[in-house]
Amino acid sequence: MADVQAVGHDCDLALLSVEDDAFWSAPTDMLPLQLGGLPALQQDVVVVGYPTGGDNTSVTSGVVSRVEVAQYAHAASHLMAIQIDAAINPGNSGGPALQGNMVAGVAFQNLPHADNIGYIIPTDVVMHFLTEVALYGAYKGYCTLGILCQNLENKDLRVALGMDHSMTGILINTIQPTAASALVVKKGDVLLEFDGVPIANDGTVHLRLRERIYFSYLVTLKPTGQASHIKLLRDGKVQNHEVVVHPNELLVPVHTYDRLPSYLIFAGLVFVPLSQPYLHEYGDDWGAPGFHTNASHHAGVLVDDVNTGYQQFQNLQVKEVHGVEVLNLAHLQELIQQPSEDGDNAYVQFLLEDDRVMVVNLKAANEAAQRIADRYRIPALVSVDV
Repeated sequence: MADVQAVGHDCDLALLSVEDDAFWSAPTDMLPLQLGGLPALQQDVVVVGYPTGGDNTSVTSGVVSRVEVAQYAHAASHLMAIQIDAAINPGNSGGPALQGNMVAGVAFQNLPHADNIGYIIPTDVVMHFLTEVALYGAYKGYCTLGILCQNLENKDLRVALGMDHSMTGILINTIQPTAASALVVKKGDVLLEFDGVPIANDGTVHLRLRERIYFSYLVTLKPTGQASHIKLLRDGKVQNHEVVVHPNELLVPVHTYDRLPSYLIFAGLVFVPLSQPYLHEYGDDWGAPGFHTNASHHAGVLVDDVNTGYQQFQNLQVKEVHGVEVLNLAHLQELIQQPSEDGDNAYVQFLLEDDRVMVVNLKAANEAAQRIADRYRIPALVSVDV
């Protein structure tokens, strides 16, 4: 049996340990593989694993086709990845990609609806994961500036922003409010350099020889909590700033792996925090207005007399309770416990998106709580983390 020591969902890696010494000596002594460097384009690689279609070890070969920042499917993160033309199929994930006796990366995904286009996690990413675990005893994550940018390949746009012919960079369109850079960067700034490395108008930086890679690669190389230097163009003037980079906690989490669901049930009304997995369950049009806030959502109704008439209210954002904006699930619970009046006439009033209103009598809701829990076999009407 192996024990999980650390998990990095954004980089799709995990660190395991085996305490049984016999594992390392039977049937023959195991020799550890050494991590190599970033392979060059057109270099041969061999992928070893146990894909579907058989029980024995499978070995496929190919060449390095591309090195770029790509989306990691497991957690929708964007990190450096190596594209190869060796077959990577279900079951290959976690197997090494070898160049001679050195590990060039770890196989982890392929490109659907394409022939022999696979991806491996480069050793730079693996080493960052291992270094964080060694330093902190746990994986912290990959750093980000928390910005969305636009390329500046159009000459007229560069002139309008006050850039001279010697300047290159990218336009900052959006800044995530939870990012450390939000204290320094402003919408409409032009990001010229990161840690002294010039950023091209297409957002790339020099990697090696004739290869370029998207500038976010430089950010992900930074250890958690380390200072970075950025050069901006703001209102026609060049500015230099220091930003301490951290992994960014998104208001709407991209994934909820390794977490029990958070929820609150009041009068049979089910409230959950907003997350992308929840939105994907909702449907394909989850990009509609009202879904991009750090809010609680009224997900559904456990039918009872106390919530008669509200059964059609589902998948709606909870905006206010008693006129107070709801910040999160814990805040919602706190507001529910502060009814509008005292005594039997006390009620809780919810304002949902589209200005829909729900009013629930507090005494009736409390009387219905155990009845609803028994009917729907719910051990707890609120999750332990709320």
